[in-house]
Amino acid sequence: MTVRRLCRLAAIVLSIAAAGASPSRAGSEVPVISRQISDFRIGSSETRFGSLEFLGGLEMVSSRALFGSLSSIRFRPDQKHFVVVLDTGQWLTGSIERDIKGRLSGLSDVEITPMKNSAGRSFEGKGHMDAEGLAFDGDRILVSFEQDHRVDVYPDPGFAESRAIGTLPILIPRKMLSDNRGIETITVAPASSPLKGGVVIVSERGLDSDGNRLAAILSGPLKGRFAVAPDGSFDVTDGAFLPNGDLLLLERRFNMAEGIGMRLRRVKGADIRPGAIVDGELLLEGNFNSQIDNMEGLDAFQAADGTTHIILVSDDNHSILQRNLMLEFRLSEPAEHKASN
Repeated sequence: MTVRRLCRLAAIVLSIAAAGASPSRAGSEVPVISRQISDFRIGSSETRFGSLEFLGGLEMVSSRALFGSLSSIRFRPDQKHFVVVLDTGQWLTGSIERDIKGRLSGLSDVEITPMKNSAGRSFEGKGHMDAEGLAFDGDRILVSFEQDHRVDVYPDPGFAESRAIGTLPILIPRKMLSDNRGIETITVAPASSPLKGGVVIVSERGLDSDGNRLAAILSGPLKGRFAVAPDGSFDVTDGAFLPNGDLLLLERRFNMAEGIGMRLRRVKGADIRPGAIVDGELLLEGNFNSQIDNMEGLDAFQAADGTTHIILVSDDNHSILQRNLMLEFRLSEPAEHKASN
């Protein structure tokens, strides 16, 4: 490994561990400049990676200081409008734009608004409002926080102006969650799945006595704790259910020996139940040879043509050495996966 790469790795790990945000005017429209990404593997025109097809991506910058630190993204049913939480305690809303070929081409109508806790207070920085996960659940939005480990409830519509109106029991003892490795993932299972619309959380690196990642089903007929088997040095950073009830997990790796990496794992929906230790099929892996960064956000939706699209976003930690990325893939479903579990 070259000295330049070692220096870059050291800078990235320091910024991941302790990055902060600068003040910005709240609730205002945010200009975003986007550059299209055409290749997932750097220097290669390959687009097929197993069951995934790379459709394109964006590298995004803004003159507004708070743009960045994207932790989780969820798309509205129109597959255009989205909501993002920033780990600096902000809501980010906007729309994606596409070019004539249907590829991601930019963002529009982007706004950033401070999040409010249950007392109606907003905070700069990560101490109280380190938002990491986001889920739509009917007429409410659920947000998972680490450091002050909790899942808060916001009304939808009206979340951006509202204080948190409730908190869900997380079923995982807080003492088992480290300050900066807490509940990174919150997602809602399809109503037709065995979980019957249950809310699911997965910790980044809250571990049981055997080293498995702690997770829980917070509602529904299968309410209870389960765990995700670890595989190497990857940590879970987000998750989303597929239409058939399988769970996609986004995982991130960073260390000096192996460098930066990301991957997608697919967990069978039928395996998720109280007391289970689930593992998953590896769908995609990326490293320094791929267009990745500190990948933290994931969503999946069914496009108008019936195909499943997966969108990933990265958290730049407000570091000049990192990038805000949005990547889009299409999932080719084998026949055995198309039916609901």
